[in-house]
Amino acid sequence: MRFAIYVRQHDNGEVEFLSREPNVMYVGRKPPMDYVLGILTGFSGSNAKEVTLKARGQSITTAVDAVEITRHRFMKDLRISKIAIGTEEMPPREGESRPRNVSTIEITLTKETKPNEEAKAMQEAQATKEKAASSQM
Repeated sequence: MRFAIYVRQHDNGEVEFLSREPNVMYVGRKPPMDYVLGILTGFSGSNAKEVTLKARGQSITTAVDAVEITRHRFMKDLRISKIAIGTEEMPPREGESRPRNVSTIEITLTKETKPNEEAKAMQEAQATKEKAASSQM
């Protein structure tokens, strides 16, 4: 397993995601604080609304730790929007005859919008709608 959120920060502060799946992190053997930094980076750049952590086997505890550390210490407005659990069948190891089952988890985090931001977004949407309606007349 690997830590698969690759980012590049440009001079203007914009963050570019270089992973195959945007805002998805694969949790592996690194300490939880490395993934906390990845979560914070994922939310700080490009107005990302959600970040997903994927883990399997013994890395599940690291993923849960990273999410909880981030929620309680760094981003109080972060909430868990979805948790998916499952099982993957892995090929047998050398010397084994039958395949083995490995547990998996996907944790999707979303940043809660503040009421002021939500109201502002609604006003902008309404203004755009009115402008479009007046231009059709």
